Amino acid sequence: MKTSIHKRKLVDYEAPNASTGIVNGRSSNVLNWDNTRYSWAYPMYKRMLSNFWIPNEINMSNDLKQWPQLSEQEQASFKKIIGLLAFLDSIQTDYAGKITDYLTDSSLSALMQVLAFQEVVHNQSYSYVLSTLVDQSEQERIFEYWKHDEVLMERNQFITDGYETFAEKATLESFLKSLVYDVVLEGLFFYAGFAFFYNLARNQKMVSTSTMINYINRDEQIHVNLFTRIFKETLAENPELDRLKYERFVTKTFAEAAELEIKWAHHIIGKQFPGIPIGDLEDYIRFMANNRCSQMGAEKPFPEHNQNPLKWIRAYQEVDEGKSDFFEQKSRQYTKVSEDNGFDDL
Repeated sequence: MKTSIHKRKLVDYEAPNASTGIVNGRSSNVLNWDNTRYSWAYPMYKRMLSNFWIPNEINMSNDLKQWPQLSEQEQASFKKIIGLLAFLDSIQTDYAGKITDYLTDSSLSALMQVLAFQEVVHNQSYSYVLSTLVDQSEQERIFEYWKHDEVLMERNQFITDGYETFAEKATLESFLKSLVYDVVLEGLFFYAGFAFFYNLARNQKMVSTSTMINYINRDEQIHVNLFTRIFKETLAENPELDRLKYERFVTKTFAEAAELEIKWAHHIIGKQFPGIPIGDLEDYIRFMANNRCSQMGAEKPFPEHNQNPLKWIRAYQEVDEGKSDFFEQKSRQYTKVSEDNGFDDL
């Protein structure tokens, strides 16, 4: 059985423009969106472009006024979650570049380039939010949380170990497993934090920050879709692989990841946070883990959790499959930044 995978050639004069496979395939590396192997690639590209946004378009003045009015617990949770998101999106940008080298399909390589750009935009949004709300020294401390917070370190290590295994030795197995860790990162490890911001928004608090989180959430939904498709297509294109082995790995990984996310939820929210009963949040995390496993064609790790206990979050969360989200159903809460309404004036 072949286990090694090779990097995509810069140019291959003898290969077709439409690739012969996701990995270990051949392609000229010339991208023609009207001649690609995967029919879903171009629609996904267009959707990613239609979601384009930049943080500086969002007016943070109301959030700046509300920030001192938040409780001490709300402020602490807010900063810890931003610190987490900044770490995850930073390593995600780098991982996207590493995996792109091995995608022997130019359309998927292009999608990954757009994805990496969006992750950079996400990181800019965290800097933008913090620069508005706290001073420079506090911002720098928040961006260092990932080095010192033990709960945060544990869950981050779960992802980085999988990524580094692939980066250090690229095989078909490490490639596939890294895709699973990616879906954990983008499809589960943000979700307790997202719930926190959406709960603020439904109480008319920090709506501009929550709008940004909603746009990030919308991007991540597409990223999850991309990586799950690559995972399933790679298994289909390599029938010699033990599909059940990898599907069991998905279920096992998401079971472990859900418990880490639950531990993080207790760390940032606790048992008495207004509006988010911790039991409901735990069940919501297990529900989302089930959804991700189903998307990847694997068994659910928590079959008894088949209902979303946070019904209110649907208006904010379900932004995939072309549905309107809460914020897009209303006039946007921000204005374009200009010389007269600049970032430094907020």
